[in-house]
Amino acid sequence: MINYAGSLDLVFQALADPSRRVMVERLSRGPASVSELARPLAMSLPAVLQHLHVLEASGIVTSEKVGRVRTCRIEPAALRTVEQWVSERRSSWEHRLDRLGDYLAEQPDEANYGREP
Repeated sequence: MINYAGSLDLVFQALADPSRRVMVERLSRGPASVSELARPLAMSLPAVLQHLHVLEASGIVTSEKVGRVRTCRIEPAALRTVEQWVSERRSSWEHRLDRLGDYLAEQPDEANYGREP
């Protein structure tokens, strides 16, 4: 199993905030300027920049400044790490549930004990 500890913690921490999830959702449709990201949010531009800093520190978002415009982009590799981690958990859970289902299928039907057929 790959050791995700540091990067995975940062990604989940970044995605824990609803405003940052709105930004990530917007960026999943394509690059956007900081002002575009700020438009639907009820907060100041400095607050938006703080949220973007958290997203950049987690690796989810990258940005570049050209002239006076800072353009942000989603970084798919960071989200693939989360997807892989969740997929590994899902696989483990499904395997355990399959084993439980097999075990239960082998057990006699106790609901019919003591009843006439």
